[in-house]
Amino acid sequence: MSKVSDVDVMALEIGGKIKNLRLEKSYTLQDVTNITGLSKPLISQIENNRVVPPVATLLKLARALGVGMGYFFQDEETKDRVVLTKKSERKTVSRQHHYKNDEVGYTYYSLEVKKARKHMEPFLVTFEVTETKDMRFFSHEGEEFVYLFSGRLEFRTRDQVLELEPGDSLYFESDISHAFRASNDEPTQALIVVYHQD
Repeated sequence: MSKVSDVDVMALEIGGKIKNLRLEKSYTLQDVTNITGLSKPLISQIENNRVVPPVATLLKLARALGVGMGYFFQDEETKDRVVLTKKSERKTVSRQHHYKNDEVGYTYYSLEVKKARKHMEPFLVTFEVTETKDMRFFSHEGEEFVYLFSGRLEFRTRDQVLELEPGDSLYFESDISHAFRASNDEPTQALIVVYHQD
């Protein structure tokens, strides 16, 4: 799979969408900080397209701003009950991240980009090889399902370590602090579905 370019990321205009929604609601950066627990500098960097948020951060922002996470990946909203997303329509989000001199360790592709109001967010995720000490833990409301296509994937909570091999699947409540890493030298790719209630 080819590396993701900044042009692909900027085309999504995630930062601008977040800022526009915040201003529409007459929220200050501090208001969004109070609701999400994210720092003001981080929110400002996201709004100015200096960093691209990982899935957990984007989900917190979506909930705070009253939209589904799919809102950030679509060109226009559809009210159709059945939608098809062609491979060429996938939206790619880079590995840039808000930890200084670090990366989140994955690239994710939104597999459904047309229906903004939905309870499930499907992603194709490619994980980078990461040392255990560099793993970053996230938590957010909802549940997650993971199906591993290739490579080996390590899943950690604060008190548990699980190793997934191709064909393995994992289901967990995502308010548990959790982290992933590719634990071998080959490409590690998984389908991840994030479920959240409105």
